[in-house]
Amino acid sequence: MTSATAIADSHAHARLLCLLADGGADYRLLRHAPEGRTELASLIRGHSLEQAAKCLVIRVALGRKQRRYVIAVVPGHRRVDLEAVRAEYGGTNASFAVREVAEELTGCVSGSIMPVSFDPSVEVVVDPALLEHEEIWFNAGRLDESVALSTASYLAVVRPRAARISAEPEPAPELVSASRTSG
Repeated sequence: MTSATAIADSHAHARLLCLLADGGADYRLLRHAPEGRTELASLIRGHSLEQAAKCLVIRVALGRKQRRYVIAVVPGHRRVDLEAVRAEYGGTNASFAVREVAEELTGCVSGSIMPVSFDPSVEVVVDPALLEHEEIWFNAGRLDESVALSTASYLAVVRPRAARISAEPEPAPELVSASRTSG
């Protein structure tokens, strides 16, 4: 991690904690070994994958040389449906933002992006499936600390747009058994 990235991480983390405290949010913090992969972070934190807020920055093309970025938030066991994000924003195309752009817009390293935006041009859109839980979990703008946040507090403090933007994960390719015989 570069010193510039460490400073950005620290700044995003501090802004998150201020937002939660100022908003009277019901939350708790958990320090842990650095981890940015949703599945492993959920195991370390001890909660279901369905409660993990997987956050990805999406680039939505709106026309010739026009675009916007959104933070798409989906349950940890699902994937972002790029076509659904494109349709939600009336775009012509949607794709994952390149890592450098995502980190610059959020102030977080990849793997620690939060379901919150401090950039007024970047909207947060959350899949309602995540909101079915009393509490959601996410990295707190850094890889070694997470937040357990009540869903009611998340909605009140962040006020995200809600839209169906997730899909089941792509099925793994079937493995052909080496012992299979043709007949």
